[in-house]
Amino acid sequence: MNSNSADRGTRPVRFGVIGHPIAHSLSPALHNAAFRALGMARTYEAFDVAPASLETFLRGLAAGGFGGINVTLPHKEAVLRLVERPTERAIAVGAVNTVTLLDGELEGDNTDVNGFLAPLHEAMSRHGVRVREALVLGAGGAARAVVYGLLLSPVPVRIVLLSRRPEQARALTDSLALTVPEGEAIHPGRLDDAARYAASADLIVNTTPLGMVPGDGVSPCPPDVFRPGQIAYDLVYRPRQTRFLLDARARGAVTVGGLPMLVEQAAAAFSRWTGSEMPREVARRAAENALDHP
Repeated sequence: MNSNSADRGTRPVRFGVIGHPIAHSLSPALHNAAFRALGMARTYEAFDVAPASLETFLRGLAAGGFGGINVTLPHKEAVLRLVERPTERAIAVGAVNTVTLLDGELEGDNTDVNGFLAPLHEAMSRHGVRVREALVLGAGGAARAVVYGLLLSPVPVRIVLLSRRPEQARALTDSLALTVPEGEAIHPGRLDDAARYAASADLIVNTTPLGMVPGDGVSPCPPDVFRPGQIAYDLVYRPRQTRFLLDARARGAVTVGGLPMLVEQAAAAFSRWTGSEMPREVARRAAENALDHP
């Protein structure tokens, strides 16, 4: 077991996820199911934390009996500036999604990178798709992890990064400029131009909240941009089948929903906190049940 983990024998330890809003989160369902399956006396809760209260909440984690927390919208970038021990990966990505209490200090890591890559590589292998050009929609904390993950590919990838606010896409591009390997490039632009770039993209990733409940039925790009031989990857997991995924599947593209990424990033955080492997199948079933029976 990892001696630096937040796990402390059988003593109850609190964990959780913070966001604003947070009611949609499936993280409590999957983490609590994993704790029960392994007989761990731990709890995982969701906390709606407004941006103005973020620093106060973080500073109170140790006193509140927490071993760690996950971080989601809109706090991933802000938390990076508030932790005492950011990992190299979190610094490179520019965002934190996992906080662990270590010796009274906050370590910030980003498990979204592995969470994103594992389902992508599985889909590429299963369907024989090679990704040489990727279209990433959105430029927030999740997009940072996606772009960084794509830059780790052994095959050079041209990345087009589109946002409703082009200046946000440019800022993300500039912040990752030093990590771009030779032969790769990131091209920022406007989300309205998605159709222009989609035809040549081998991978289209939606990192925006468009299509998430209660705004389901909305997609960040027109339905006719998809084609066979493409992978359409939506980080939204509520609903499981977004308009983005339905449009892509109808036009022959390979689709990947947000639930596999959610489970994989959670498994990495779980291991960091407890020193144990998350029972992924148990966690996935719990998340699906929560989706189907809200």
